[in-house]
Amino acid sequence: MTNSNKVKQTKSNTMKRLLKSLFGYYKWELILVAICIVFSSIALMCGSLFLQRIVDSLLTPTLQSMVDNGMTNLEGFNHIWPELSKIMILMICVYLIGVASSFTFNRIMAIVTQGYLNHLRQNMFNKMQSLPISYFDNNSNGDIMSYYTNDVDAIRQLISQSIPQIFSSVLTLIGMFCIMLYFSFWLTLVIIVGIVAMYFITTKIGGGSAKYFMRQQRSIAKTEAFIEEMMNGQKVIKVFCHEEEAHEDFNKVNDELFHDATNAHKYANILMPMMGNLGNLIYVMLAVVGAVLMVLNVKNVSIIGVHQLTIGTVVAFLGLGKGFTNNVGQTASQVNSIVMGLAGANRVFELMDQVPEHDDGYVTLVNAKYDDKGNIIETEERTGMWAWKHPHQADGTITYTKLQGKIEMHEVDFGYNPEKIVLHDVTLYAMPGQKVAFVGATGAGKTTITNLINRFYDIADGKIRYDDININKIRKADLRRSLGIVLQDTNLFTGTVKDNIRYGRLDATDEDVIEAAKIANAHDFITRLPNGYDTMLTADGANLSQGQRQLISIARAAVSNAPVMIMDEATSSIDTRTEALVQKGTDQLMKGKTVFVIAHRLSTVQNADVIMVLENGRIIERGSHEELIEKKGKYYQLYTGAFELE
Repeated sequence: MTNSNKVKQTKSNTMKRLLKSLFGYYKWELILVAICIVFSSIALMCGSLFLQRIVDSLLTPTLQSMVDNGMTNLEGFNHIWPELSKIMILMICVYLIGVASSFTFNRIMAIVTQGYLNHLRQNMFNKMQSLPISYFDNNSNGDIMSYYTNDVDAIRQLISQSIPQIFSSVLTLIGMFCIMLYFSFWLTLVIIVGIVAMYFITTKIGGGSAKYFMRQQRSIAKTEAFIEEMMNGQKVIKVFCHEEEAHEDFNKVNDELFHDATNAHKYANILMPMMGNLGNLIYVMLAVVGAVLMVLNVKNVSIIGVHQLTIGTVVAFLGLGKGFTNNVGQTASQVNSIVMGLAGANRVFELMDQVPEHDDGYVTLVNAKYDDKGNIIETEERTGMWAWKHPHQADGTITYTKLQGKIEMHEVDFGYNPEKIVLHDVTLYAMPGQKVAFVGATGAGKTTITNLINRFYDIADGKIRYDDININKIRKADLRRSLGIVLQDTNLFTGTVKDNIRYGRLDATDEDVIEAAKIANAHDFITRLPNGYDTMLTADGANLSQGQRQLISIARAAVSNAPVMIMDEATSSIDTRTEALVQKGTDQLMKGKTVFVIAHRLSTVQNADVIMVLENGRIIERGSHEELIEKKGKYYQLYTGAFELE
């Protein structure tokens, strides 16, 4: 299949899917719109029929009678006024119906369009929530945002304008063609020749613009992604005086968009003037051919269909021909909007077709308590005790395992790209209440291990067990609910300080939020904010310092009270004095919990129960701080040297 045929098939499939989706939400509204368009098109076509009847049935006989009787005043028209008045009233009624129909379907389409886009954005956002972390790692934020802006807007134009216009034009063209064919085969033949010429022009120019409109949508997304990246990194650009290089890089991306958009609109802008001039040429040809045929009719030349021609027929035909070519031109003018809309819809459907995060887990996390016999049972009330509910498919029994926080990894291999393994034969054990620290150079695999515990990615080989349960059997939502995490990069959401802390546990009370803030030593600075815990945060907490933002993130983890904590360089953005305060709080937070720490500072490493040194995706050393110092291996080099960690 050639590239051209592939593009056509893609556009056809996208249009079918879009219409099916649209009718799925607004079936009856669209049926009403179709009915209104039919009435509007009929009203548009009736004008020429009325004109032909007026000219041939009223004006021509009257004028002929006046000439025959030698009348020079307007008294000869007196007898046609009653009939003419009836026709005029009928015309007004028909046109009013057409105006009302046009108004109605435009109003309905406005509601349908915005309603559908609302559903589309909701579906897109819901879909994004189901996608794996790898999707967001592989696609820039700007590119993803382009789905909600440029692509959705292109779909809006397609639905609200292009599709109704195409349907109306096609309906009108079919009706007009039948009327013209009834009036005169020879004049219709002139129209057919003109339409064939229009078709080839539209196909040639429209086909040329289609591929560039597709490229334009992708170039817009690429440009927005670049701008978003530059805005987020503006401080880095300023610090390293990278403004000129950033400008040059932007020019490359922007020039690509410029060329794609120029080529796309170059073809589109050529199309309308050419169609308009061709329509005028057809109009002139109709007038000339009509006049010639009428002369032949007067001279009684024997040509099939010539005797049917009258002045009214030719006059009506000129109006029909003009309307016909105008509709063809309007249809052609929608080519760019249709292509852009289908390109946007294709991108949106590509997003909707992304494979969601796979989860075949069936072990769930439930509130639990001990019964009178000391057995673990499930309960609806919040007891502070959690258990894994493990249904056994073999015999239909259910067992409950108390959530303790025991993590084991056995000979785990993993690679973000299956062809490039980044973790090799990783084996580790973290018992409940143990603090495990990972150290090593950048890219050694420290953060990757914690990503695997969260099941942000699935391992290639080996096993990971949580409380002696294979984590592949645990439902991901329940697995992650049992884990608290503090990342190096802090993300705060628009809302109050209280809301951001409560993000760790949505049912937390105000007292729980304040207690968590005290554990993280964030309470003091929060109370000094303008509105305390009700202070509104915007723009990722831009009105707070980096250290304050990190403290709120730690408080968020504290309020979750999860049995397993992951601290991914959580104190890297906090000064030494604040870290000492936070360390006291986090020691209390970590008490009785299994803790994984990606080390950044010696204070975080030294008090760990076990330190694991990673290099090139392998654990090369493990032991306590004192044991590793005595070995004088890689850890010793890090400790006595620069101790540069990621």
